Amino acid sequence: MNNSVAFLTYTLLTAFTPGPNNILAMSNTSKHGLKKSIGLIQGIFVGLLSVMILCSFFSVMLVNIIPTIKPAMTYIGAAYILWLAWHIVKSKPGENAGNVEKADSFMTGFFLQFVNIKIILYGITAISTFITPYYSSFFSIGGFTLLITVCGCAGTFTWAIFGAVFQNFFEKYSIIVNIIMALLLVYCAITLII
Repeated sequence: MNNSVAFLTYTLLTAFTPGPNNILAMSNTSKHGLKKSIGLIQGIFVGLLSVMILCSFFSVMLVNIIPTIKPAMTYIGAAYILWLAWHIVKSKPGENAGNVEKADSFMTGFFLQFVNIKIILYGITAISTFITPYYSSFFSIGGFTLLITVCGCAGTFTWAIFGAVFQNFFEKYSIIVNIIMALLLVYCAITLII
């Protein structure tokens, strides 16, 4: 993989930045504790794995059926990453917290993945721009699909355990943290194009 540093940077940044999964997990564990939120976290994992498998099939199908779409998918992926960077730079601490509903069931975590645009775009972008251009075997793509799922869940689980710590840190140093994360995403987008 030519862009392994960019792939890992993109995957980890996407997994650990605020999003519906991370905010919901943090909110639930702060209200109900980790033990009562395990069902939600398990639902997020199973749903995330399901969506990543669907994203893998979609990306492979597009690349195999329409090989000329690969350059377009690369530019779309780079544009999405740049949009994420812009969104991170202009975000304010706690602005997403009001959108989180109280829920702590497996089914809530599972079904959230199918409407979680961040996760769907994360999967399609990671697979179509970092994986399918370099790998075509079922086992390679399956391994990377599992890897990006585990990274995504690691971010969610980390937010669940250390939510209050991260919330305080992001609030205190939000401008610096946002700029650093945005610059890392810009680096990912540039490495895709060059």
